[in-house]
Amino acid sequence: MSEKSVLFRIDGETRVATLTLNRPDKLNSFTREMHRQLGEALTEIEASSARALVITDAGRGFFAGQDLADLDFTPGSMSDLGELIDEYFNPLVRRLEAMPLPIIAAVNGTAADAGANLAMACDFFIAARSASFIQAFVKIGLLPDSGGTWLLPRHIGEARALGLALTGDKLSAEKAEAWGIRMASRRGR
Repeated sequence: MSEKSVLFRIDGETRVATLTLNRPDKLNSFTREMHRQLGEALTEIEASSARALVITDAGRGFFAGQDLADLDFTPGSMSDLGELIDEYFNPLVRRLEAMPLPIIAAVNGTAADAGANLAMACDFFIAARSASFIQAFVKIGLLPDSGGTWLLPRHIGEARALGLALTGDKLSAEKAEAWGIRMASRRGR
């Protein structure tokens, strides 16, 4: 039995579901097993009487994208990152955007790569002063995935989004607020 890397509960009184990414030692970076657990939790939340969903993190990082240790880099049998994005990350973002309840990302630490984009895919995100958002894809020769090329410009404008995507610089919570980052990202809320 694997350890729970996704925890969730639904408050019986408020009917608010809280989903906690629980791999703090790995900055909550995702594995295939974590995707499976998250999918099961979302299915239970969708079938429940939950009226809202809060996605948060355990530890010092909200979500640091894919756990590269979960991939195979052996020549001849290397993991295909494109397949991983198509199979797991893009469907996750689309599923969150399609959920009929408000979703709030409560970002307590670093939200890197797909983690930053997942936060932006939520209806609202609330960031602690310690939070930061990083599009570090460029550091490994990639473009932002998981909706990043669409979501980031809608939050901070094309020029700033391009700057972050091409440099991989960190965007602090305070700077994001100063830039007027939109808190409502989907369905016009």
